[in-house]
Amino acid sequence: MDAVHAAGLLAATPPQLLPARELMAFTLGTHILLVPFGVALPFLTLLMHHRGLRKGDEAALRLARRWSAVMAVQFAIGIVTGTVLSFEFGLLWPGMMGRWGDVFGLAFGIEGWAFFLEAILIAVYLYGWRTLRPWPHFWVGVPLCASALLGAFGIIAANSWMNTPRGFTLDASGDPADVDVRRAIFTPIFGPEYWHFVGAAYMTAAYCVAGVYAVGRLRGRRDRYHRLGFTVPFTVAAILTPIQFMLGDSLARAVFHQQPVKFSAMEIVWTTGTHVPEYMFGILHSDGSISGGVKIPQLDSILAGFSPSTKVQGLTAVAADTRPTAAQATLVHWAFDIMVTLGSLLILLALWYGWVWFRRRDLPRSRWFFRCAAVAGAACLVCVECGWITTEVGRQPWIVYEHMRVSEAVTGTHAYGLWTMFGTVVVVYVCAFAAFLTVVRRMSARWQAADAAGDVVPEGPESEIPYGPRAMSGAGESAPGPAHRDGDGDRT
Repeated sequence: MDAVHAAGLLAATPPQLLPARELMAFTLGTHILLVPFGVALPFLTLLMHHRGLRKGDEAALRLARRWSAVMAVQFAIGIVTGTVLSFEFGLLWPGMMGRWGDVFGLAFGIEGWAFFLEAILIAVYLYGWRTLRPWPHFWVGVPLCASALLGAFGIIAANSWMNTPRGFTLDASGDPADVDVRRAIFTPIFGPEYWHFVGAAYMTAAYCVAGVYAVGRLRGRRDRYHRLGFTVPFTVAAILTPIQFMLGDSLARAVFHQQPVKFSAMEIVWTTGTHVPEYMFGILHSDGSISGGVKIPQLDSILAGFSPSTKVQGLTAVAADTRPTAAQATLVHWAFDIMVTLGSLLILLALWYGWVWFRRRDLPRSRWFFRCAAVAGAACLVCVECGWITTEVGRQPWIVYEHMRVSEAVTGTHAYGLWTMFGTVVVVYVCAFAAFLTVVRRMSARWQAADAAGDVVPEGPESEIPYGPRAMSGAGESAPGPAHRDGDGDRT
């Protein structure tokens, strides 16, 4: 019966739905890789900047200056991918924006304000390296963190509304009326989703930045510059990892209460009942059978409600055309399990780091630790992708949960035109990311060449810094202390 309903639903979908969904999935899945850096890199940069000013640390100031340059390049690429994405909401899904825009449109407005504010603050912060006094320059950069969090606030507010729509009533024609903006933004799932996303962004950016210097250490670069570049962001990531795991558990439980069908897809639960087992991976078939995977008796009920007797709603509790298909549920389940598995491994890595640090106040000496640290950032990016797959595919077939189907919101543009647009966007994104990688690699090569030549600051914009690694005293502040050696014999 499920297969019959699914086949009927597929036949009723407009032909432009597939290219529209593929285009949206590609742009969103690509853009989301940049978002953690846009949200968290300002904080990491300012954290290193503060250390440099407070301790007169030349290496910290050099790292902060260089991270700020990467932050600016990343933001520029994010402008391209984010702008394309924002246009797609109106071009690909006019049914949703036309009907529901008045309800949740303010969330997109907040993201837009934050975007322009962040662009201005990045420009001022970069300019301040050459013109401002040290501490005023640092404080100018502090609002960057707030503007980045505000942008995330807007995006997650919109997404959480799509998952748990609130703040309106329906008039006689079925259109939204009596909009309550506060309830539309602060939906039941907004808090857990927002803090889980922010934690993921900070953790991902920190692990990725630390991974760069972990690779340097594996290549024999054990100077204080690389040690500091690894230790500060990795410490942030290690602290956040167990916290993020708890935030994820809180979000999963919120989904259990607010979107039981999505939870059923996440855990591939077919029939409603208690003492529901947990499947690690596994494949759900259209007849409700599950093949492969590891079955853990009663664990799903325990995780959902802390008791084996907790009732978990199954996919068959709702009609076949109002729930994810078996294939979609399997995709959501695998994405969720991959995210949980990688998160658990990152907790072990963080515990390894913490154990060694508290015992010896030093970094682990094992090369395997640094190998794992080098790939931790990539693992986090995979988790970010899996998280969004879980959020978006688990809501199917709804674009506005239980109020509008994806097929009802899609554009009327011919499918051929959408496939052409898809190809164009792929070319644009490939060029944008190639430019980003090229610029970053060239900056890295220039910095490495300058460091190898013994220059504290390479030629170029950094040579104009009045108080940076060359001479803080030129800005009226105390200059960094003379070079010394740390416990590893590294020059500092």
